[in-house]
Order: sequence, then C-alpha cells, then structure tokens
Amino acid sequence: MTLDQLSFGQMAVIRALKPEAKPFRRKLLAMGITPGCRVSVVRVAPLGDPMQIEMRGFQLCLRKSEAATIDVEVCHHE
Repeated sequence: MTLDQLSFGQMAVIRALKPEAKPFRRKLLAMGITPGCRVSVVRVAPLGDPMQIEMRGFQLCLRKSEAATIDVEVCHHE
C-alpha cells in the first residue's frame, strides 16, 4: 500500500521510498519521511490533491504523486 491510498484518520508506518521517488527523494528525507516513521492522514483536499499528513509532531502537505512513491503498512491499532 502507498501513502496516497490511506483514508482520512488512518495511521501507518513508512516502510520504504519507491524508486519513482528519486526526483524528490532528498526533499522527502529532509522533511523526515523515513522508514519506521508513523504517519496519519489529517486531511485530503476535495479533489484528492494535496493531502495533509501528521508525523513526528508536525503536519505536512504532500502532492498525491509524491505520496504514491511512499510504501506504508497500515497500523491496525493505535
């Protein structure tokens, strides 16, 4: 599953950045999007792009195309 597929309120753990993330990999890593980090979906724009996530105590907006390059595993308990 990728981050762009999560629904409002869902929590997940980042597993890996896909090879497609190469053009903006450094940007994602600099923002703290690293394997093992827990993220939750705070809000999704009406047309689905961008999406707002919360992680490491701050909120961040990502384009759907960026979120689609982040593999996650859904947390079934919080």
